[in-house]
Amino acid sequence: MGQTIAEKILSHAAGQPVYAGQLVVVAPDVVMSHDSLTPSIIKIMRDELGVSRVHNPDQLVFVLDHVAPASTVGTANFHNEVRQFAREQGVRLFEVGRGICHQVLVEEQIARPGAIVLGSDSHSTGYGSVGAFGTGMGSTDVALVWATGRTWLRVPETIRIRVSGRFSPWVDAKDLALKICRELTIAGGNYAALEYQGLDWLSLPERQTIASMAVEVGAKVGIFPPDGEVAQRFTVPGWVFADPDANYTRTLDIDLSRLDSQVSIPHAVDHVVDLSEIKGTPVTTVFLGTCTNARYEDLHEVAGLLQGKTIARGLRLIVTPASSRELNRAAQDGTLSILIEAGATLTTPGCGMCMGRHAGTLGDTDVCLSTGNRNFKGRMGAPTSQIYLASPAVAAATALTGKIADPREL
Repeated sequence: MGQTIAEKILSHAAGQPVYAGQLVVVAPDVVMSHDSLTPSIIKIMRDELGVSRVHNPDQLVFVLDHVAPASTVGTANFHNEVRQFAREQGVRLFEVGRGICHQVLVEEQIARPGAIVLGSDSHSTGYGSVGAFGTGMGSTDVALVWATGRTWLRVPETIRIRVSGRFSPWVDAKDLALKICRELTIAGGNYAALEYQGLDWLSLPERQTIASMAVEVGAKVGIFPPDGEVAQRFTVPGWVFADPDANYTRTLDIDLSRLDSQVSIPHAVDHVVDLSEIKGTPVTTVFLGTCTNARYEDLHEVAGLLQGKTIARGLRLIVTPASSRELNRAAQDGTLSILIEAGATLTTPGCGMCMGRHAGTLGDTDVCLSTGNRNFKGRMGAPTSQIYLASPAVAAATALTGKIADPREL
């Protein structure tokens, strides 16, 4: 019987063929944790499991990105605890300013085709952009992997996302990601693997945008075949591709030529409408950032629309690059200068205001148009604030007009 990509990766790790619904015990290739949860994982391993040293330090990666630089004394102390633990245990640590964990692991090729990459963050599905089995886990599960080097997984059923056509002008991967959320709904992919097909021409950054949002429909993983640009940049095992007779529980067909700009409205990611339905909604803040849309390509696109212009009076445009490499690339060709001259505020590479703890937290009456991945009530600050999700192009148009706008009408 043929296998999906998820089944192939878990079979390789288990040393035997496995299929949807079966349970496997595997040794993950990578276990990532970030500053917000690593201190609690350390405590669980030491106090609840009674283990003083991690099983395999080479398996672990720590990233300081969620509240970085530290915004309070308490956060600073947590960061120092993580630094000390990493030194004692010999664990790789990426410091404040290196960038968002998911971006960093792809840039460093720590996440790679065919690997199992676990993370203490739900958007670890983003590692599927390179053909990895990337998924998030809770602190206790991660602590158990630290202690033993192994974990158990249920092999997920796979939903096929079959894509045809090409994007219209100013419609992009973020619109496709939101369209998938709109069609599957917030629980439509519970514990499933989403396997994206027909997108071998898509760039790696665009794949990262889509895979990171797989979890927003409840998916366990979101996986691209490691073809196209990924195959040019990574070593790809021949066994990692799906078989022609693989079994899919559902197929969702999307024609990109018929896709319009999409916007997710408060307060759920799957509350998605066409841009034309909510054009003109006033906003106070535009956020260009997160693991979904903060790479050089996103910054450059926004700069192209803002060049020679100034953002709307009374509006804040906050830009948080995904990593130091993306920041440096944007600095070298003048992209950053254009954004700053237009009125943008630049913050340290990392998660920034995405989780509402620093770098632009929303107040009671704020309305934000974000390129991020979540618009839950209170996600970015005050529970009375409003969050809309859209593409970088829509974010640029909104920043210029002070209301949700269509870039095609600039």
